[in-house]
Amino acid sequence: MASVIPNSTKGRLLGDNSQISSAIDLEADTLKLMLLTSSHSNDIDTQVFIDDVSTNEIGNSGTYSAGGGTMTVTSSTDDTGNEGVFDASDVAFTSSTITARYAVIYKDSGTPATSPIICIIDFGTDQSSSAGTFTISFAIEGIINLG
Repeated sequence: MASVIPNSTKGRLLGDNSQISSAIDLEADTLKLMLLTSSHSNDIDTQVFIDDVSTNEIGNSGTYSAGGGTMTVTSSTDDTGNEGVFDASDVAFTSSTITARYAVIYKDSGTPATSPIICIIDFGTDQSSSAGTFTISFAIEGIINLG
């Protein structure tokens, strides 16, 4: 799975608040994962908030509903590997019929126009479930690994 981090989020994490005015605390904030169809096209320059991508969100099915699901996040440092790791528990939507190509991780402010995108994961091809469980399993090295 390839992922992209919007330029606005990179800037915010480095202290630039020109596009995203509120801080992003990867462990304290409510982070969610939203699924998008293959109609989505990544643009790291213009996709800042989830309202910039939500027109391509999949429909409600099973335990998946608009806006996606809340994530259980961990962040850590690895002094042996000299890495900073942003990770989360795998996310699963049960009893669902879903076809998705992308997962968007974002900070939920309660308003789509102010909920910043943290990263967009491209599955490479459409992934589907049929009246079953749609699971996003994150890499062993984490979602974002700064090494």
